[in-house]
Amino acid sequence: MSPDVPSPDGPDATGPQQWEQMLRAMLGPAADDAIREMRAMGVDPAALAAGSGLPTDPVALQQALGQVQRMLATSGDEPVNWEMAHDLARQQAAAGGDPTLSPGRVKEVSDALSVAELWLDAATELPPAAGTAHAWSRAEWVEATLPTWRTLTEPVAASLSAALADALGPAIGELGEGLPGGLPPGLPPGMADPAQLLRGLGSAVFGLQVGQAAGTLAREVFGTTDIGLPLLERPSPALVAANVDAFAEGLDVPVEEVRLYLALREAAANRLFAHVPWLRAHLLDAVAEYARGIAIDVDQLEDAVSSIDPSDPAALQEALSGGVFAPQTTPAQQAALARLEHALALVEGWVDEVATTAATPHLPHTVPLREMVRRRRAAGGPAEQTFASLVGLELRPRRLRDAATVWAHLTATRGTAGRDAVWEHPDLVPTPADLDDPQGYDARREAAVDESADLDRALAQILDDAAGAGGAAPDGDEGTPGTPAG
Repeated sequence: MSPDVPSPDGPDATGPQQWEQMLRAMLGPAADDAIREMRAMGVDPAALAAGSGLPTDPVALQQALGQVQRMLATSGDEPVNWEMAHDLARQQAAAGGDPTLSPGRVKEVSDALSVAELWLDAATELPPAAGTAHAWSRAEWVEATLPTWRTLTEPVAASLSAALADALGPAIGELGEGLPGGLPPGLPPGMADPAQLLRGLGSAVFGLQVGQAAGTLAREVFGTTDIGLPLLERPSPALVAANVDAFAEGLDVPVEEVRLYLALREAAANRLFAHVPWLRAHLLDAVAEYARGIAIDVDQLEDAVSSIDPSDPAALQEALSGGVFAPQTTPAQQAALARLEHALALVEGWVDEVATTAATPHLPHTVPLREMVRRRRAAGGPAEQTFASLVGLELRPRRLRDAATVWAHLTATRGTAGRDAVWEHPDLVPTPADLDDPQGYDARREAAVDESADLDRALAQILDDAAGAGGAAPDGDEGTPGTPAG
């Protein structure tokens, strides 16, 4: 061996020195104590690294440790690392280009939304939403909708992070207790407490997942409502111009006609969410109810984690996207998801019926456009699949066609005003039984009214009987003053 080349086992060996530098970068002042304890136990840091599957290249290792440190340092106490989610969503939205809209493009979208509102006046009794119409780039869609993604995902993320900490925190604590002197003192904030460490990891994972999904959706959605959930707290119709044009490119329909049909759907959905005050809370509450029941299958989690190659970022991302942290689904959660799916179907079925009714007199290709949108929604996209694999939550109305049939039946039997009046109370909207048998909607409502009337009469009779029993004594047995009758 050349004297200029340090011996792999010597004190100047590059591998161990680099590993000691990595440990110092990660552990800070506690690194020296940790290294001494490892050597006293006969553990070589470089050999430990090789056996763990971590990268042996010092540069790659430095990058990996730096990423872990940044992830944990920026997670804080939030269940989702929103800084990470925001940055990744913007990055994904800009993939392939996302230019600022020219005044001409803005006018095209604004004109389409204005025309849509005029046509909808003849198809629904619900007035336009009060918010200003928008023409957005993909980046603008991300900025406008991230607050609702926060509302949607934080209940799930918080429950899942807590479940992870409860499931794996004790094991990590035992690992630290098994080391001489326990975990080294002076660890950076967030790394000494196993539960906090796991919550930080969960926050980072959810930040990646939400950012990836929101950014991917930004390249697919047409507006603020076409995933079924209202993504603006205050309803306001908007179209993502680039996505509308991209959708029209694959159709044998003029882009102007496609833009008008999608504007009708967007404006109709915003009218619904603006004037049915209980609807948005009903949808988001179903998500929160699902989140409250989250539990983790520890054995499944350990099997999944052991199969990940930490030196391969692509494999790590694929594992996370494939549901490494997917929770078990309890019967209560399945019921909450069923309610959510049913509500999504009712919303999209109503939008489908109203928008098509408004479009038919004006757009020659209304029927094929309606079918294309239905198929696109039923198939779902990669971003929707990402959310489904992460938390078991599918934002997909499986019974959209059945719901549209119910709304068409109510239009035929009650007229536009009668159909829209059904949204006045959750008890009036179509049930799963109505989706199975639209023709029986009225009969089922009448039966429910009769049953309620019978219950009211029975309660009134009970109260009357109770009042009679506590009143005057029967004839011939009036009793004496101050003495109970009978």
